[in-house]
Amino acid sequence: MPPAAPPPYRPPAAPPAATGPSRAKPPIPVKILIAGGFGVGKTTTVGAISEIVPLTTEAEMTIAGIGVDDPGQRSEKTTTTVAMDFGCVTIDRSLKLYLFGTPGQARFGFMWDDLARGALGALVVVDSARLDDCYPAIDFFERAGLPFVVGVNAFDGRLAHDLGAIRWALAIGEHVPLVQFDARDRLSVRDALLVVLDRALDRATRDKRA
Repeated sequence: MPPAAPPPYRPPAAPPAATGPSRAKPPIPVKILIAGGFGVGKTTTVGAISEIVPLTTEAEMTIAGIGVDDPGQRSEKTTTTVAMDFGCVTIDRSLKLYLFGTPGQARFGFMWDDLARGALGALVVVDSARLDDCYPAIDFFERAGLPFVVGVNAFDGRLAHDLGAIRWALAIGEHVPLVQFDARDRLSVRDALLVVLDRALDRATRDKRA
């Protein structure tokens, strides 16, 4: 009599999934852009707040950029972002911000559409002494319909104009938050980003109700 066939193979049962408060959910990722003109402090902003070593695409400025890239008279800038900056910061257990700094020069503007894809909001960094440099960024986000906050970087703790005059010069409505911050100070950058996050979440909530 032939031996009985062995029973079919059955994989071991998977252990039951952990339940209850002991199973922590990963934080929700939120993409935020750090935008603005050339030399206004975007790379510094990302570096001041990022909890990882920021990814930068800095290149040395050469004589070929004279007359093309103007960092301003007060700047000691010797490098420039040619693609993007990247950093991240965990706000709390439920939220993590991924920061993408845009290049400031007009000739790299073609990258903005790609960097803006999937972003929830933006911080437009402004040098109060060079307001003209931030107009393209403001126009871009207004056309894209992306919530943004204008952050005036206080170089040396001073502003060339008060916030009311800056709002008038930029022709932005009262619905656009305008804040003063220091791109070198972690807590100051954090506060500016929280304003961006608050505006973005407010827009998302209103869109969901509509």
